[in-house]
Amino acid sequence: MKNIKSEDFTQRNSVPILAWDFHYEYVNELKALTNDLKKVNQISNHFTWDEKQLNIKERIKDEVVLITDLDLTIVFASSGIKKMTGYKEDEVLGKTPKMFQGPETSKKTLSEIRRAVKLQIPFEKTLDNYRKNGQTYKCKINAFPVYNRKGILTHFIAFEKQDMSA
Repeated sequence: MKNIKSEDFTQRNSVPILAWDFHYEYVNELKALTNDLKKVNQISNHFTWDEKQLNIKERIKDEVVLITDLDLTIVFASSGIKKMTGYKEDEVLGKTPKMFQGPETSKKTLSEIRRAVKLQIPFEKTLDNYRKNGQTYKCKINAFPVYNRKGILTHFIAFEKQDMSA
């Protein structure tokens, strides 16, 4: 039997420890995604949305999902909200998306968004939004009204991501 030296053992096991860090991070992201999908599914089932048409399952992987009620109060924010804005989900629930706006946010674009919401039509806009720490970022928003299977408006949903091209 070969005699193993302690220095051989140490050198061979340094890389797997780093790999565990990546694995742990990946597992946490999967847990957060699963939890987000569960919450969206509960809202969807309660209000009888056509989930396939919304394509949330695919989009939630790469975009922040915000769901508001008809008063534009945030009732759901996916876990990606923290990475993009610095706010945790519980810090945005019960507030409106106005919390992300500030002096650099275009009044003209906000007016166009308000008009689309009032008319209950989809929109895609890019805004200068503000993170919790006060830094601005370009936020690309793709939003639309959500109707139940009877055709009654129940919520608004926005898929958001930081626009790196601007």
